[in-house]
Amino acid sequence: MKLEEIENPSFLRDKSDEELEQLAQQIRDFLIESCAVTGGHIGANLGVVELTLSLHRFYNSPEDKLLFDVGHQAYIHKILTGRTTDFKTLRQYKGLSGFPKMSESEHDVWEAGHSSTSLSAALGMAKARDIRNEKYDVVPIIGDGALTGGMALEALNHIGSEKTKMTIILNDNEMSIAPNVGAIHNMFGRIRTNSSYNKFKYDAEELLERIPSFGPSLRDLADKVKDSLKYLVVDGVFFEELGIKYIGPVDGHNFKDITKALESTKNYDGPAIIHVITKKGKGYYHAENDEVGTWHGLGPYKIETGETIGGSGTQSWSEFVSNSVFDHALKDERIVALTPAMPVGSKLTKFQNELPERFFDVGIAEQHAVTMSAGLAASGMKPYLAIYSTFLQRGYDQVLHDVDRPNLNVFFGIDRSGLVGADGETHHGIFDVSFLLPLPNMTIMMPRDEVEAKLMIDYAVEYDGPIALRYPRGNVKGIEVTERQPIEKGKWEVVHKEDKKDVVIISYGPTLDIAEEAKDMLSETNINVEIVNARFIKPVDEEMLHEYGKENVPMLIVEEVIEAGGLGQFIQGFMSQHDFTNDVKTIAIPDVYIEQGDVEQLLIEAGITSDNIVNTIQKMVKHNG
Repeated sequence: MKLEEIENPSFLRDKSDEELEQLAQQIRDFLIESCAVTGGHIGANLGVVELTLSLHRFYNSPEDKLLFDVGHQAYIHKILTGRTTDFKTLRQYKGLSGFPKMSESEHDVWEAGHSSTSLSAALGMAKARDIRNEKYDVVPIIGDGALTGGMALEALNHIGSEKTKMTIILNDNEMSIAPNVGAIHNMFGRIRTNSSYNKFKYDAEELLERIPSFGPSLRDLADKVKDSLKYLVVDGVFFEELGIKYIGPVDGHNFKDITKALESTKNYDGPAIIHVITKKGKGYYHAENDEVGTWHGLGPYKIETGETIGGSGTQSWSEFVSNSVFDHALKDERIVALTPAMPVGSKLTKFQNELPERFFDVGIAEQHAVTMSAGLAASGMKPYLAIYSTFLQRGYDQVLHDVDRPNLNVFFGIDRSGLVGADGETHHGIFDVSFLLPLPNMTIMMPRDEVEAKLMIDYAVEYDGPIALRYPRGNVKGIEVTERQPIEKGKWEVVHKEDKKDVVIISYGPTLDIAEEAKDMLSETNINVEIVNARFIKPVDEEMLHEYGKENVPMLIVEEVIEAGGLGQFIQGFMSQHDFTNDVKTIAIPDVYIEQGDVEQLLIEAGITSDNIVNTIQKMVKHNG
C-alpha cells in the first residue's frame, strides 16, 4: 500500500506479521529518503518501526492513549495517523512538527520535546480515566535514557504505590542522544544479558493461564517461586520491588514477541512494564553503526555516504567555547566539565577523551547536574556546566537555591541561546535571560563574536561567583582572533559612537549585526544612531545608562529573547526608577511560543529585523523631535 493513503492506524488490525514486516521496510525506506532531504531525528525513529506498528495494531488510538517520551521517536506514529504527505515540510516553517503536537492530530495526546515526562502524564491520564469510570489503556513509551531522569523515577515510585493500571513500554536502545551512562543504564545491561530467567518467567505465566483455577493458593505459590527465581538469577529486581510487573527483555524488532508481551498485560489490573530491546538506526548502515550520537538528529545528508549536506566551514559555537574551556583546564586543575547527556551536542568529547577524570556526563539529569556543580564549587573546584538554554529551565530551582544563593563559583555555558530553528518551541533558548536576571548574585554575558567570547571565557574562569555565558546555535563568524581590551564587569562597549546622536540601539550577541544593518539604512535618512554592545546583560552598565538619561536620548533595546523580563524591560524599569524620561522601546520576541522554522524566518515573524528597527526608530525620532 502507499503510505500516503494511510488515514489512521485501524487498517493494521487485520495485518499479519509478514505484512507488517513488508510495511516496516517500506516505512524505513521512506524515512531514510525523506529525512535525507529535510533532516530530522532519523536514528531514533528507525529503531522503533516494528514497535510502533505493533502498538498501533494492538491498541485503539486515540481512545487508547499512546504517549511518546521523547517525542522525536514519533515519526512512524505520524505516518500511521495520516501525516505522510506532510513529511516534506518536517521541522520547517509552518510545517510538520518534529514532535507530537495536539493541534496536528487527535492521536497526539501528549506533547514532549523534553524527556522523562511521559510517566507522570500517563499516571494523570490513568487516574482521570478511573475517576470517570472510563475504559481505555494508557501506554507511555519511554527510552532507557529518559528513565534516568529524576522526574521519571519519581513517577515510577508513585505508579508502583498507586497500583494504577497502565502498560509502560521501556524502549531500551542503550542510547539517549549520546551513549547512556549511570547505574540504571548498567542495570539494564545486566538484564539484557540475563534473558534466560525472563524467558522462563514468561513461559511460566503462559502455562498458568492455561491451568484451570485451583484457588489463590496455587497462584500465590507460583508467584513466590517466580520471585525467588528472579532474586537468584537476575541481577536487578528494580521494577517489581516498586510494585510494577516486569516483562522482558523482548526483541523490539520481532512482531510476534512484542504482541505476545502486550497480550500478557491486557488483563493485568495494575502497572506493568515491557522491556523492549531495539537498535537505534536499524536498517540504515550509517545510523545503525553510530556509537557517539551523530545520527540522533541531523540536517540533510547523502544517503549513500551518510555525509551531511551544507553547513559552515567555521567552528560551531559549541566547539569554540568548549575547546576554549578545555585549553584553560590544561593549565588549571580546578576546572571540571559537566553535561546532562550532551557531550556530542555541546562538543565536549575532546574534554571527555583527554581529561576523563575531570569530565562528568550525568545523564538526562539537569537538576543533579546543577547541584553537583555547586558541590564541586563548594569544595574548591571550578565547574563548567555546558547546558542547552532550554534544558537549564529544568534545573532552575537548583540554580537559584544551590548556586546563586550561596554565591558559588559555577560557570554556566548556556548553549543554543536564542532561536534554534527546526526543533521549534520546545527547544528555543529564549527564556533564560528572564529567569536569570532576577538572581542577585548572577552575572550574565553574551559575546558578539568569537574574539569577545574568548575574552569572556578568560574572565569567567577567573571570576569568583556564579556566571553564565550565553552563546547561540550555529557557527562562529570565522574572524581573525585579534587583541582587544580585556572586558570589565558590568561595562558595555560603544561599537558605533555618534557625537550628535538621535537614538541609541542597545543590543547583544547576534542581534548586534541586525542593529548595524539598520544603522546603515538610517544613515541614508540622516538619522544618527549610536550602537551599544550590552555584552554584560547583568550587571548593566549603570554609568552609561545615567549618561543617556541625562541626555534624554531615545533608546531602543533589541534582543533575541522573550520580551517579558528581558533586558529591555529591565532598562525601562531602571530609567523610571531614576526619574529619567527617555523614550525607551524594546524589540524582542513577543508573548507567544515560536514554532519551528529557519532562524531567519522566525526572526521575521518575531519582528527582529533591520526593517522593523528602522520603522520603529523613525517613529521614535518623529515623536521626540
